[in-house]
Amino acid sequence: MTPGNGERHDDGRGESPAQRADRRWNELLQELRVAQTGTQILFGFLVAVVFQPRFTELGTTDRMIYVVTFCLGAATTGALVAPVAVHRLVAGRRLKPETVNWAARLTLVGLVLLYLTMVSTFLLITRMVLDDGIALVLVAVMALWLALCWFMVPLVARRNGTNGNGNGNGRTGDNYGPWPH
Repeated sequence: MTPGNGERHDDGRGESPAQRADRRWNELLQELRVAQTGTQILFGFLVAVVFQPRFTELGTTDRMIYVVTFCLGAATTGALVAPVAVHRLVAGRRLKPETVNWAARLTLVGLVLLYLTMVSTFLLITRMVLDDGIALVLVAVMALWLALCWFMVPLVARRNGTNGNGNGNGRTGDNYGPWPH
């Protein structure tokens, strides 16, 4: 059936558009709970750093890295809390699918900002305890690792799982598990 006018459509789950929006919203909330907790802890750390006695010993470069990191942390927090504001401001207006789409976009922006905040924080800390050359190598390795875990694996899974067969693994049969068969 064609979706619209309250009709059900078959998307492999037998959900109406409203049910799908509700499910996607609940899934997004679970994802945000994980991301927001880590972000809040990291941002709290960044706020506290400036009040530590050794902060005055930072050189100009490290202070600039700190300011960039702090701004990234604030932007990350803003993006990951934004879905709550979007939901609250449009709740009750029958805009659930649109709300979910905007919230999902803001969450993705928040994850990119969190990635940048993590890499910047890692740079700030490693520069404090290691030589610059070693610090930069470790930051590059960590940046690649986070990019692989957070972006490359999901993009590969998305590419491989979009053949429309309904089982979500991009193949037919029961090929469950983390490794290709």
